[in-house]
Amino acid sequence: MTKDLNIAVVIATLGRPEVASGTIRRIIDRQSLKPVTIIISCVQASDAGEAAGWPEVKVLQGPAGLAAQRNTALKALTDDIDIVTFFDDDFVPDPDWLANAARIFRSQPDVVGLTGDVIADGIKGPGLSFSEVDRMLSENRPSGAGRVVEPFSPYGCNMAFRRSAIGSLRFDERLILYGWLEDRDFGAALAAKGGRMIKNFDLRGVHMGVKGGRMAGGRLGYSQIINPIYMLRKGTMTPAQVFDHVFRNISSNVVRSAYPEKFIDRRGRLRGNLRAIADLLRGKIEPERAKLSK
Repeated sequence: MTKDLNIAVVIATLGRPEVASGTIRRIIDRQSLKPVTIIISCVQASDAGEAAGWPEVKVLQGPAGLAAQRNTALKALTDDIDIVTFFDDDFVPDPDWLANAARIFRSQPDVVGLTGDVIADGIKGPGLSFSEVDRMLSENRPSGAGRVVEPFSPYGCNMAFRRSAIGSLRFDERLILYGWLEDRDFGAALAAKGGRMIKNFDLRGVHMGVKGGRMAGGRLGYSQIINPIYMLRKGTMTPAQVFDHVFRNISSNVVRSAYPEKFIDRRGRLRGNLRAIADLLRGKIEPERAKLSK
């Protein structure tokens, strides 16, 4: 008989207790495969909201920053955990997300990491409400086709990894604050150790893209430039990937700064881009300097 895989769900959150609680409530009530534990990694207990008192939830407090908060959770995992899943506090998974992930990891032992299909992403617009998310998930059930794309870098709002493959690997805490590209960096470092990284379309969910609590435009714009250059030096991004990423972000910020979207601080991002370029010209490739931007 095949051993069941024990799954831990980790949610890093900061300053959005109602959003985090709403997301976690849906995971507890709707997932067909229940996780062994749900870990909320936060800076202060109030970040967990109502979920702090739920028996299925373990609240951990530690340093701020997406990479640091995920590392706090990784260090606290018990030995019985086989799979660790990271969801954003505003990502609502389809009810079979965890069951499908367990099936894939169980049947394909060479898969060390996977990510799912985001059927709607509010980060590209003004954001989505829980009622909109619930409707989308009820109307868009997985096809069961099992379509796979590989190799594929994990998307941080919904990704899962085989615990035995992670070993001592941790998220790079030099990618501070929102940790721009921390998912790609971690995935590339894990893939370098061996194993497959895939996107499977049977794993679906909706990213609400809640705007409250996100990184200021200037800081994000700085990270858009410095983080990929820093990762190039580490070997977790290729020159082509860096060029594509930097070019697309600068171009978008320049073009849209004239008539920015109400929900995106394009001018702040552009200022951050320019500060990062100035630092590059001075030979400063330090992701931590994002906190100096506004």
